[in-house]
Amino acid sequence: MAKSSIKKAVALGYNQASNQAPKVLATGKGESAAKMISLAKEHGVPIKEDEDLVEILSKLDLGDEIPPNMYKAVAEVFAFIYQMANKK
Repeated sequence: MAKSSIKKAVALGYNQASNQAPKVLATGKGESAAKMISLAKEHGVPIKEDEDLVEILSKLDLGDEIPPNMYKAVAEVFAFIYQMANKK
C-alpha cells in the first residue's frame, strides 16, 4: 500500500492529574500539518516522525484519549520527547 504524499501531524498532550492516557490535542494535514510542525519548531517542542502512528492517531477525535492498544507506541514517542528535552 503506497503512503500518502500529503503531510499529516498530530499533537498529543498528557496531564497526569486529569488524564488516564495522552489525549489528541490537534490534528492537521497539508498546510495545517506544516503550520503545526513550524509552530512546534518555533517553540522548541521536540518532533518525532512516525507516519504509521500519525496515520492511526489522526483518525481519533480531538480530545480523545489514546486507546490502550496504542500505549506502547505513544510511550516510545513520549520517551523520545523527554530525552530530547533533557538534552537541551
